[in-house]
Amino acid sequence: MQDYYEVRWHGRGGQGAITAAKILAQAAYLEGYHGVTAAPSFGAERRGAPVSASTRIARQTIRIVSQVETPNVVVVLDYTLLRYDEVTSGLVKGGWLVVNSRRHPKELDLGGEFNIATADATEVCSSLGLIVAGVTVVNTAILGAFIRATEAVSMASIEKAIRERFSDSKVDINLAAIAQTYKITKLGKVV
Repeated sequence: MQDYYEVRWHGRGGQGAITAAKILAQAAYLEGYHGVTAAPSFGAERRGAPVSASTRIARQTIRIVSQVETPNVVVVLDYTLLRYDEVTSGLVKGGWLVVNSRRHPKELDLGGEFNIATADATEVCSSLGLIVAGVTVVNTAILGAFIRATEAVSMASIEKAIRERFSDSKVDINLAAIAQTYKITKLGKVV
């Protein structure tokens, strides 16, 4: 576990990347990190279009408010976004690429000097019925893969953040998605 994380999130409009960035920041604060920020990156956002967000968590106060350019962790909610170079751009050596994919990390064949974690969050969420307006929402589930890969925050802190963020009827399904995704996450350490 490190004292400072810069996380960049990549997804498509409607998948919840911005919400996931905020949930992680909230969980980190509950975990005892003193510096936490979460910010969307806005362009011509629309459902299905590529979107990004960032989260910074640190044991000390954070005074940086710019977008994350050299992340320790990149989280990808839609594996088809891996075809764009900017998704893994700047990912530090030894960092983590966390991808919503049924493929094993070695099968992604991305090169780079970073570790890869994969989990089929889409299947988990589909089976649980986490679908909004016809879109499978994988943002909370992928937090399970993030925790498994980085150990940056505990499952207890994520659970508390989820309980504070969602209504009672949505808490259990989101916690189940996180737990199931955590269990199925495959780790591919490259460095």
